[in-house]
Amino acid sequence: MIPSTRPPWLVQTNGLTVTYRNGHQALHPTSLTIYPGEFLVLLGASGAGKSTLLRSFNGLVRPSEGEVRLSDIDGPLRQSGAMREHRRRTGMVFQQHHLIGRQTVLANVLMGRLATRSNWQCILPWSRRDKLLALSAIDRVGLIDKALTRADALSGGQQQRVGIARALIQQPRLMLADEPVASLDPVTAETVLTLLRDICKADRLTAVVSLHQIEFAKQFADRIVGLNQGRVVFEGKPETLTDNDMQRLYATTARMERPSPDFTIPTLRAA
Repeated sequence: MIPSTRPPWLVQTNGLTVTYRNGHQALHPTSLTIYPGEFLVLLGASGAGKSTLLRSFNGLVRPSEGEVRLSDIDGPLRQSGAMREHRRRTGMVFQQHHLIGRQTVLANVLMGRLATRSNWQCILPWSRRDKLLALSAIDRVGLIDKALTRADALSGGQQQRVGIARALIQQPRLMLADEPVASLDPVTAETVLTLLRDICKADRLTAVVSLHQIEFAKQFADRIVGLNQGRVVFEGKPETLTDNDMQRLYATTARMERPSPDFTIPTLRAA
């Protein structure tokens, strides 16, 4: 048997830097490696740079310097063809769901298949195969009985599950979730994160999820990357996150006493 030459990583950033037009440096030079199949959590307060880093992984934010590379795509993602291919194989779950409220759950989930269609095919009805894929994704997130219900009739947690199904129908190998539970109550948030992690593990998807809740990061992450003011200040397993690390994560956000291991900041806004 010929040994595989595929690198033991999926995504790498090399000196990735993002500076906005107003001069604000949202992300200082960052070099990270993301491994196949891991559930990586980006942790930090509002404005820490989590969303900027996460959205750089699929080109929603373009780097000012440095680059993002994929092990299964030749060349940097700045090339348009490489970026299109990468986005087609990358699922994205947003904080605010981005659903069309007047459309059914099924119609919203089918939107995840648009990247597989050419411009002229977009005017044609959805194929039977596409509909079956959508129904299967809806079933996996526990909403098959809501398939023909308008999206705006669902609860926040249900809408986020629709967002996961829409990303899942892309049949991705990378799943990005930008503060997916920031607007949900703790019980619903835990349910949504459990569902997302279980699906990613079952399908062997690599996941990058941004969170500001320390307790959820420690509960769900295989590895945590902590950011503060656009800089990585922690990287490691959840069990290695100490009180001192948490102080470094939030020290410039607010003055606070030394946090306990189950420390939370419920009033923080999503990044």
